[in-house]
Amino acid sequence: MKRLICIVLVLCTAISMTACNGKGAGKADKEFVPALDTSTSCELTVVGSYDNFEALEAEFDRFSEIYPNVQLSYLKLDDYNNILGTVLEGDNKPNIFFSNAGMIGNEKYNTVFSHTEDLSDSSLNLNLDCIRPGLINHDETGRVLMVPVFSRSYGMLVNNDLFEKEGLKVPTTWSELLNVCEEFKSRGYDNPMMGYSAGSSSCFMYTIAYIMFAANLAENPDALKLANDLDPAAGEYMRPALETVDQLIQSGYIDLDECDKIEDNYTQVILRFFEGDVPMMICAGDTVSGTRKRESQSEAFSQNPFIYTFSPIPLTDKGGYFIDSPSVEFSVNKDCDNLDMTNEFMRFLISNKELNEMASVKRLITPTKDLSFDSVYAPFGQVPAERTISPEVLGIKDKLTVQIKNAAYKVGRGEITVDQAVSMYGTFE
Repeated sequence: MKRLICIVLVLCTAISMTACNGKGAGKADKEFVPALDTSTSCELTVVGSYDNFEALEAEFDRFSEIYPNVQLSYLKLDDYNNILGTVLEGDNKPNIFFSNAGMIGNEKYNTVFSHTEDLSDSSLNLNLDCIRPGLINHDETGRVLMVPVFSRSYGMLVNNDLFEKEGLKVPTTWSELLNVCEEFKSRGYDNPMMGYSAGSSSCFMYTIAYIMFAANLAENPDALKLANDLDPAAGEYMRPALETVDQLIQSGYIDLDECDKIEDNYTQVILRFFEGDVPMMICAGDTVSGTRKRESQSEAFSQNPFIYTFSPIPLTDKGGYFIDSPSVEFSVNKDCDNLDMTNEFMRFLISNKELNEMASVKRLITPTKDLSFDSVYAPFGQVPAERTISPEVLGIKDKLTVQIKNAAYKVGRGEITVDQAVSMYGTFE
């Protein structure tokens, strides 16, 4: 009996910890009950920067089953960031529009936010609790001007079948990563790790370095201000990240010449990984979104399919980090026609069920707490709260990322040393 009670207590504690660290399922969805007259006839428009948005259009179809006379459409705006303010003040005002945290505090978007509804208003009855807290950005007055519908992170595609074939475990610490790379090398695998390296934007050097730099700044709030201000003193906080990049390349675990043959960080990274001889491919979550469609485009994968997942890169002996950032966010135009129905659609959309469905179609990371929804992203659901970093909430600015991106690229390619990169902080363009 004592043993049984002990087991029950352990299980209860585990469940409690899951809820506390933000990885639980969150507030359960209640069945959507329409709050407006279902015979209402009107039009709603969502504008954004995507060429097409099949995942959202699927949501339109489901919403139309409840409100059959509501016509919903998606429209891509060319030169989106520059014309959004003008569009919101035009005659054909959109109901919902793409937004991002980088717009907040930028004078360029003052006009945009003068039209934006506060989505934290309790009268709207939006289930914001279903979204991971680190993804919800508040402005300086506490308003929620945008909600994420997709999220992104950085990590590595893992060929799980290859690990199983060789009797190796997917590494969860830095020392395990180095050991498993050495094991693969000794067994004839020329490229234990790969990634796009031909340009500084989206290169694997940046992916690795940004994760570690962000983690270092999260642990040193005073350094974050220095880094955002481009103070040269912040360069020292880049050092561990740059040394990690340099070590992986110098050890021979990542072959730059082979990586340079990958022409982009999307299609070509995926197709190279699908060749089936690369245990770990470093990339961003946005790259992973294209894997499902390209499974059939890869002759190698079609002939020899394998199980793969997207996992944190274990860059320290405590494990990897989950850089948890919004990808696409929606804002509501408070001055649009049919605002009540616009908010009704948002109430329908912001739920575990619908957000997970959207993420599944697009194969991006869901913004909900249910990271196990797509098994490819499930490893990130195992990262503890203390190793989860939300850059937007933390306050990391774009000008900071420019520094680590270019520093990591130049160090990785051997153009400058780590010491030189550290001393040059604030000068990279």
